[in-house]
Amino acid sequence: MKELKQRSTCPVSSSLDVLGDKWSLLILRDMVFAKKSTYGQFLQSEEKIATNILADRLAVLETHGLLTKAVAADKKSKFTYRLTEKGVDTIPLIVELVLWGAKHCPTIVNAGLLAELQAGKEATVEKYQQLARENALA
Repeated sequence: MKELKQRSTCPVSSSLDVLGDKWSLLILRDMVFAKKSTYGQFLQSEEKIATNILADRLAVLETHGLLTKAVAADKKSKFTYRLTEKGVDTIPLIVELVLWGAKHCPTIVNAGLLAELQAGKEATVEKYQQLARENALA
């Protein structure tokens, strides 16, 4: 994992230093909406992340405190990843990306999530934040 250096004191720039690549956001998306928590599950995502990129992004997210890594209960050679409170705080950002993509990229469809968001964005965000918190305690 390469060391991230802060380029400026701008909050947007600093946020992008941690979250500014698609793979990190897709890992967080999978943790929140697909309940993925293991390396193997992340590899099965539709976008087909390379193993070296996945390992690096998981390490970056862990280093920056967005997720934790623990030995899996069922197999000592396997790890599980859970969102921290800092990671849970990314859920509203991811939801906004979902909404933007649904509006501006017409081939994107996640009917269930979009229906939930249209019925009540704040309630949907709170629901997924609560589920992520519960999952972190599991």
